[in-house]
Amino acid sequence: MSVRAKKHLGQHFLTDETIAEKIADSLSLNGYKHVLEIGAGMGVLTKYLLKKNTKIHVIEIDSESVDYLKANYLNLADRIYEKDFLKYDLTEIFNEEPFAIIGNFPYNISTQIVFKTLEMREQIPEFSGMFQKEVAARICSKEGSKVYGILSVLTQAYYDAEYLFTVPPTVFNPPPRIDSGVLRLTRKENFTLPVDDKLFFRVVKTAFQQRRKTLRNSLKTFNLSDNLKANVIFDKRPEQLSVDSFIELTQRIENDENE
Repeated sequence: MSVRAKKHLGQHFLTDETIAEKIADSLSLNGYKHVLEIGAGMGVLTKYLLKKNTKIHVIEIDSESVDYLKANYLNLADRIYEKDFLKYDLTEIFNEEPFAIIGNFPYNISTQIVFKTLEMREQIPEFSGMFQKEVAARICSKEGSKVYGILSVLTQAYYDAEYLFTVPPTVFNPPPRIDSGVLRLTRKENFTLPVDDKLFFRVVKTAFQQRRKTLRNSLKTFNLSDNLKANVIFDKRPEQLSVDSFIELTQRIENDENE
């Protein structure tokens, strides 16, 4: 594939075998029989995944890469899908069975991959992969951090997030201008929230849209009672609230709306 095509896809192909093997080893393989690799490229990660005691599936949008994979991984050919992960209905592959996700993710769609994973959280117990370092750090960050935000809270509400290691630009073709970071998401044992999920998403997103303001100001679009707005939690800015505090805040808003 040409460098121009790679850049168009937002993809930087990993060339370091040691790092590829390390990423493949990051999945526990517990609680599922299927693994979906997103954006396999020329298969540097795929070949290590195929050594695992699990059923590997590959989704790749680039036709040149798909042709290469089918020619070089014959035992995988019927499980290589030339599809757009973000638009494809994955139940066509997995029905309702659980599966893990792994990959060296294209930078330009990496956050969208996480959001789709959150939508399918009941089927995805584990997720591991490589992101732009700052995105990986944001996903794993805790309250009080400057990079803590929507992605951090929504992901950590359902998954335990671990930043595993940093990858330098020199091990990619073409090399990106920034470091990459590998993370692992392990779904929480109890990942069902005690609140309406849509309301929770709305509260978190609305709060961080004006992250420098207190919640009393950033959540003005909610029809909150004066009694609720008097609570001290509304004196805080969104980055000061832990994931559990956001869940508690959503509970308070939900109860207030129902009174």
